[in-house]
Amino acid sequence: MDQLVDDLNTFFGDVSGVVWGPFVLIPLLFGVGLLLTVRLRGLQFRKLGAALRLGIIKRKDAGAEDGDVSQFQALTTALSATVGTGNIVGVATAISIGGPGALFWMWVTGLVGMASKYTEAFLGVYYRRTDSAGEKSGGPQYYLERGIKGPLGKVLGLMFTVMAIIASFGIGNLVQGNAVAENLEGSFGVARWVTGAVLAVAAFVVLVGGIKSIGRVTAGFVPVMIVFYVVGALFILLVNITDIPAAIALVFTDAFSGTAATGGFIGSTIIIAVQMGAARGMFSNESGMGSAAIAAAAAKTSHPVRQGLVSMTQTFIDTLVVVTFTGLVIVTTGAWRTETEAGTMTGAAFSTGLPGQWGHYIVTIALAMFAFSTVLGWSYYGERCIERLVGRGGVMPYRVVFSLAVYVGATVSLDVVWSFADVMNGLMAIPNLIGLVILSGLVARETRKYLDNDPGLSATLEEVRAFSPRSFADDVGPATR
Repeated sequence: MDQLVDDLNTFFGDVSGVVWGPFVLIPLLFGVGLLLTVRLRGLQFRKLGAALRLGIIKRKDAGAEDGDVSQFQALTTALSATVGTGNIVGVATAISIGGPGALFWMWVTGLVGMASKYTEAFLGVYYRRTDSAGEKSGGPQYYLERGIKGPLGKVLGLMFTVMAIIASFGIGNLVQGNAVAENLEGSFGVARWVTGAVLAVAAFVVLVGGIKSIGRVTAGFVPVMIVFYVVGALFILLVNITDIPAAIALVFTDAFSGTAATGGFIGSTIIIAVQMGAARGMFSNESGMGSAAIAAAAAKTSHPVRQGLVSMTQTFIDTLVVVTFTGLVIVTTGAWRTETEAGTMTGAAFSTGLPGQWGHYIVTIALAMFAFSTVLGWSYYGERCIERLVGRGGVMPYRVVFSLAVYVGATVSLDVVWSFADVMNGLMAIPNLIGLVILSGLVARETRKYLDNDPGLSATLEEVRAFSPRSFADDVGPATR
């Protein structure tokens, strides 16, 4: 059995090395993000402030009724899926292997990824459908097939759908349950089976209510968990405030010099820093993967541009805020120079920066909250893809199996999970990124048209209909299933 696990780990590691290597996903990820940034005229920089006000302060698109949840609930559902172990363990893994410079490439991935996130969320709303239960269903599984005519669109859409279902059990389930159980056992002595049982039952109770239940839970839960974690990190950075300039300088210089990490870690080269930063950055914010478009499609919004901008802030919050705090804590406390394993490095950094064991406990509790929220978000992604593949009848069985899988992830040692998750993320992203390029002209054209008439994102539903008489909701019609 051990040999089989080793063989699988080697296999997925090799495949991940190719998918996330310098010739496949990394240039595709950066290239598509840069292309969309140019075609959208730097939208993520020009409209970030307005997008944050619309999504976080206003929270609702006044007058918009076509959808299942508010814009804020759609945002927190997507955030629940992205703010997970990647923000704690993933950042530590990137820095331990790629050195502090990997954090810089995570930032770059986030900045260009905001354009990708906007585009896929726009398309998610633009091509969404209504399923047989009256719920909105959208995402790459729809817009790849419906937006790209002919066999290519069908193949890309089917590839994404299948990969997303498989990936939901990796990045959105087994990885999360395993990380929570390991940390709760180490910090509080909680048996793995207890953690697994609690997570499985809690997940099923929320999931059985569908997107409306998930939206209500994440709207209250996600802001609290992010603030809880960021406040702890902020205290550490304030204590070490004199070390922050040197830490930031190290991040920038190491990104281009490939300075070898010390303390027994794998030597860091520039390409490894780029590779780890891009892989873990995407694992964290999921820009370009297409997953967040599924949550965006459920939002009550008057126009795809408005929800696209709100969804874009998800990448900003995840990578430019939460990931940055984690990375700077690891670098300023010197935890990256020790022989601490990546899985416990962030906890060690917090323990160093805070008195007693408070730091370690904060990370453990935050990890548990982050992971549980990720389970909720990814369950919705998976069930929407199941609905597209086999119809509404497959949704409830999926919810049951998904909840049981959380227990398995918590109770079984799964060394192969991380490399498996990396491979599935990459295979999800490839068809979506190809689709974003093909459909970028439509998105750029409709975005310019909307912002020319409503640059401040303040138009009412009636005003939107006046300058955009063609209703995207009317255009797409009901789902076929």
